[in-house]
Amino acid sequence: MTGVDTRSVARDSLFLLADIKVESQDDSQRVRVRNLSDGGMMGEGNLRVQRGNRVRVALRNIGSVHGTVAWVQDNRFGVAFDEEVDSQMARRPTASGVDRVEPSSPSYAHCAPPLPDPKSLRKV
Repeated sequence: MTGVDTRSVARDSLFLLADIKVESQDDSQRVRVRNLSDGGMMGEGNLRVQRGNRVRVALRNIGSVHGTVAWVQDNRFGVAFDEEVDSQMARRPTASGVDRVEPSSPSYAHCAPPLPDPKSLRKV
């Protein structure tokens, strides 16, 4: 480690709770958000994820954000968001004082296409 931060996106250290759902699992789980930037986040919790898992994260004042797990180390993990968000909105208090989790349909944008019908393949 050189001590030089080579990241191109600024991120904020904070303590925020968020609900995260892995597309291959039925239930969402609450995790701690340790770092948040417009392009991603670092989460911490007892969530079983692997690099490449598709996830939906419900962030306070932002709503549901889809992304991909970029790395995992012990009980911490990084998520790269599909689209940039305004990370400063998560720092603002909610209007009602209660975190809302908005339902969202799952995204299969990064899933493999279905296998072709074997009858439609030709022998080479």
